[in-house]
Amino acid sequence: MRWWWLMAASLWLLLVVTASNGQTGSRPHNQERDLRRAKRKRDGQGPLRARAGRSKPLEIRLVPGPGEPKEPGDHQGNPLVMKSYKNLQEQHSTYNVLPVPNDRGEAKTPLTQEEIQRIFWREEEEHRLQEDRLRKKDEARKMRRKQRKDQAEKQRKIVEGKRRDEEKALRLQVEKEEEEWRRHVEGEEKRREEKRRRQDEDHKRQKEAAERDAWEKERKLEEERWRQEEMLREQLLALVEEEEEQEQKKVEEEVWLRGDVFEMLPKEPEEPDLLPAPIPQPPAAPEEEQEDMGADVEEAEEEREEVLVNRGGLPPGCDISDVTLTCDNAKLTYFPPLSIPELKSLSLEGNSISSIPAEAFNGIPNLEWVNLKKNKLSSDSIDRKAFKGLKMLRRLYLDGNLLEAVPAGLPPTLQELKVSENQLRRLDENSFRGLSSLVILELEGNLLSEGSVDPLAFAPLVQLSYLRMGRNHFRTIPQGLPSSLLELYLENNLIEEISETVFNQTHSLNVVSLRNNRLDESRIAPLAWINHRNLESIDLSNNDLHLVPSYLPRSLVHLVLVGNNIERIPGFVFAHMEPGIEYLYLSYNRLDGEAIEPESFFGSYQSMVELCLDHNQLLSVPSGINEMTNLHFLRLNDNNIRSVRDESVCDPNRKGDSTLVAVRMENNYMDPQKISPTAFSCVRSSSSVVLKPQKTAK
Repeated sequence: MRWWWLMAASLWLLLVVTASNGQTGSRPHNQERDLRRAKRKRDGQGPLRARAGRSKPLEIRLVPGPGEPKEPGDHQGNPLVMKSYKNLQEQHSTYNVLPVPNDRGEAKTPLTQEEIQRIFWREEEEHRLQEDRLRKKDEARKMRRKQRKDQAEKQRKIVEGKRRDEEKALRLQVEKEEEEWRRHVEGEEKRREEKRRRQDEDHKRQKEAAERDAWEKERKLEEERWRQEEMLREQLLALVEEEEEQEQKKVEEEVWLRGDVFEMLPKEPEEPDLLPAPIPQPPAAPEEEQEDMGADVEEAEEEREEVLVNRGGLPPGCDISDVTLTCDNAKLTYFPPLSIPELKSLSLEGNSISSIPAEAFNGIPNLEWVNLKKNKLSSDSIDRKAFKGLKMLRRLYLDGNLLEAVPAGLPPTLQELKVSENQLRRLDENSFRGLSSLVILELEGNLLSEGSVDPLAFAPLVQLSYLRMGRNHFRTIPQGLPSSLLELYLENNLIEEISETVFNQTHSLNVVSLRNNRLDESRIAPLAWINHRNLESIDLSNNDLHLVPSYLPRSLVHLVLVGNNIERIPGFVFAHMEPGIEYLYLSYNRLDGEAIEPESFFGSYQSMVELCLDHNQLLSVPSGINEMTNLHFLRLNDNNIRSVRDESVCDPNRKGDSTLVAVRMENNYMDPQKISPTAFSCVRSSSSVVLKPQKTAK
């Protein structure tokens, strides 16, 4: 492109010069030669060429002239020329322009106005061409700059794209690593949670197993106690019956002795000394006839036995012994029509009897004990007059039926009533009307709650001593308990609090069992039972206690707190008791090294007989045990005890015979070989100290 512009500029300059020559016409040849010489000098081709290869600029000297030059006539049509001429006219109106040669020795020839004008035209043309070249060069430079800029922008975009791609890849990699780390953390958390859950489940299973074992032991003890009570009751009833029979015999003997004078029986004839003659026997029959006779005799015996079995309408599957009839699990679907007036006890347990008509007991009016457990009796299927005729009934068992209310019309002679495992929903003021002789009442496993028990429901039970209402829906202890009550059992309910007035009327209360409830020590009112003088036994096992409750009854002797969350035994908590607590069971709790204070057992040093602190987290033998002068049994097994000091169990300064019979400390972290022989010197028998096995030290 540069060469095209140069060629165009040269052609234009040639045209301008040609036009100028045409206009001047008769310019002398020497002037043209001078012009060519001046041009060569200006271009650096003549003798005025500089040493460095560049032409020196033509020096022009202004010489004052005689007058103002005239405008050349051949340039009137060119505005650029006219403008230049005017400028020269304005600037050099009184001066002549003379070229000054570079060589000072050269002759100085003045230039004409036309030559000067041409020089200016050429200068302007060259200046314009230079400007065009500069402009083109600037445009080319701008174009190159723009291309570089575009290339740089493109490169920047490529770099930016690569950077974005790298950032995106890095971000994706970081997100991936974060996701992997999060999954790793979640996996670790899940594994820890699973491990913790398994540990909790293992602990829970162990606790449940321990609770089951404790429950099983408790149940066995309860069954044993019940069997003993049942045996005592039976023995008592037997003694009473024996006394009644003896009294009856005495009455009969007295009547006989009173009447023997007037009603002498005739004497039987005395037998002769000689034996009478033998009675003649018939001749022996053949063997076949003897077999037939034997079969007849057997059939007669069977008929006689069947008649005996069916005596009094006795159904099959029943067994009668003396005055007791047992038809347990005989698949009976109805109440059997019996007619045995001398019958005293009737058991129909485990059948499918669904109703008791009004005349059911007409043939057995002397019953004293009726067992109707595990049948299908409902409240509407028992006639209101069914039990009216039983004037001697003392015990009635209706457990495991479908009763929604206590049957009406029960005889006033009733002393023991069991209606457990039914569907009792309400106890109103008429539920026990007329049962003033009732001593034992069991209502376990029903649907009762504090809102469904009328406060006047127990008012007729003026002799009630034993009340069981476990496995119901009680949240608080029901109101209106009879004042004659001695033992109260409310296990396996939802009891959360013990109010201040609930035991106000039960001054004779001796035993309270509230195990397997939701009691917290803060929900037991301070005045709930502290002033009771007869309350000796309290069972608060498997509740939500965190401390040994304060304000326990003054007369308390037996306290069971097994299976709670007890972490501390406050000081002086037993100090107010008289004569003092004797049996304290704190097994399966959370007692640790700081749980027992030096004053925790204050007030029980002279009275404590049995102390169970097993299955806790104790680090040493608690202080105060060596001061218990009446302690018989001590259980510290399954703790974290590592050593036993000489004076922690036995006080070396105590005089007299020791009462300690047995000590159990197995499953701790002790080394039996490192225990001092004098540590258990107060135990009566060394074989009663159980130290093995021990757990491996952590």
